[in-house]
Amino acid sequence: MRRVIFNQKGGVGKSTITCNLAAINAVEGKKTLVIDLDIQGNTTQYLLGKKVTESDKTIAHFFKDCLSLSLFGNNNNSGLESAIHETPFPNLYVIPSHPELEPLQSRLESRMKTFKLKEALDKLTGFDNIYLDTPPVLNFYSQSALIAADKCLIPFDCDSFSREALYTLMQTISEIKADHNQKLEIEGIIVNQFQRQANLPQQLVDTLIAEGLPVLGAMLSPSIKVRESHSVSQPLVHYVPNHKLTHEYRALYTEIHGN
Repeated sequence: MRRVIFNQKGGVGKSTITCNLAAINAVEGKKTLVIDLDIQGNTTQYLLGKKVTESDKTIAHFFKDCLSLSLFGNNNNSGLESAIHETPFPNLYVIPSHPELEPLQSRLESRMKTFKLKEALDKLTGFDNIYLDTPPVLNFYSQSALIAADKCLIPFDCDSFSREALYTLMQTISEIKADHNQKLEIEGIIVNQFQRQANLPQQLVDTLIAEGLPVLGAMLSPSIKVRESHSVSQPLVHYVPNHKLTHEYRALYTEIHGN
């Protein structure tokens, strides 16, 4: 199963959610791959605990190869294998981001390479689940991820601006589904930074549910433990396995995976 975590609004916890769901998946014994398509590289830093070097293979190397006609000369090779890095955590692997994604984007767009990631993932074997982290904007890389994915998870932080942006986002995903990826489904809206004692967040969530939007029942509370886990490059299931927020992530994982 390939899941993309996407929102065109920044600061909604997209990378944090990606890494923590993937880490739980790996703890559950599933071989898990995370692909970091965000130029900022927060997911890469979170899972590897270091920045990539010039000699490291990254997702940028894959896309550079896409500009070469020889990439898919070998039908048994997806082109992604050499960019896969082991993380310090069992069963968890990552294809890192790289700043070179930025200058590559216009060349990839002009040569219409948005299906290359899907083609590569269709050939890649050995992983039970793949999570794709995207930039907080609809660009070449987020479109490539949406075209390659089976499911889409949408992080939502409880404010009015996020609610307005959500409607545009849902329309964008519907258009990509209709035009490029008919199997793409919105798996659910993940409510993040949910303050249970405040009135406004609950009102916003109730409104979304009343409108028939697929709000997931497991919601994520704010916690300083998230920033702490970033600083030590350990997903919550490893850093604070018995913390309230870790249990919320586990509940979210169970709701999504149905086990």
